[in-house]
Amino acid sequence: MPKRRQPTANGFVLAFRMERSGCSTRCANTKGENAVEIVDAQIHLWGSGLPSNLAHRQVTAFTPEEAIQLMDEGGVDAAVIHPPGWDPNSTDMAFAAVRNYPGRFAIMGAVPLDRPESRARIASWREQPGMLGLRYGFLGDPARRWLHDGTLDWLWAAAEGAGVPIAALATDSLSELGRIAERHPGLRLTIDHLGGRGGTTKLKDAAAMTHIPELLALAKFPNVAVKATGVPHYSSETYPFPALHTFLRQVYDAFGPNRVFWGTDITKMSCPWRQCVTMFTEELPWLKGRDLELVMGEALCAWWGWDRAA
Repeated sequence: MPKRRQPTANGFVLAFRMERSGCSTRCANTKGENAVEIVDAQIHLWGSGLPSNLAHRQVTAFTPEEAIQLMDEGGVDAAVIHPPGWDPNSTDMAFAAVRNYPGRFAIMGAVPLDRPESRARIASWREQPGMLGLRYGFLGDPARRWLHDGTLDWLWAAAEGAGVPIAALATDSLSELGRIAERHPGLRLTIDHLGGRGGTTKLKDAAAMTHIPELLALAKFPNVAVKATGVPHYSSETYPFPALHTFLRQVYDAFGPNRVFWGTDITKMSCPWRQCVTMFTEELPWLKGRDLELVMGEALCAWWGWDRAA
């Protein structure tokens, strides 16, 4: 097992500033008058414990204050927090971030799937300040088994009835998610990390994208969208990670700009936030105009019902 690097004060910010020194001039911090609204579809914030997923920066904290600092430097207007399981207080931190930085943060949370009392919480889930929906990983058992054997049928029905979107990391279960989408047409499902395994895989480039045909097959369901999050992690190349552009284009062509959402999962990125942005805004010649505005944030806010001005 790789040895975990011991954290230092503001270690994440310091590391990213060092990497940022290698940015090209087009990574400028300022935004023009007609700047695109940039909303990151997924980040993690935590205040204690080292990430159990070693792909993430091995620091004991990445706080809202640190995130805001890096977001401002990178030209990112807002981000959706996915509280990580390695910090039991991460959801409380997320709510504090929503309160302290109005319009900058929202949350995709979770209820324990194995507790009967969780069922009653879905109807009022979005009444919590900043809470947009639910997010789960289904890469391993028992969650993956529950996804397939019907144990979670209550979840899909309850979320559909309450208008609660669900995001899922489920590379081995994309076909099953398609069946769920078909049975629950009012349920808005979002597939994480281009349908791949995110930080749980060491595969790179085309080897990390063998699931793409299964993902593209889900485009026929109008209630399924895709988070184009963590893309640089899948690349063996340096910025702008050209080996991944073909797969991004395939997903964009299949789902359209209203159902593809830019994002980073920033704590496992090998590049600064600004380069994660400019990879999409400057390096994909087929993504421009109104479609660019949608992919970089507007479509996400519409899909998950986030009114940042409220």
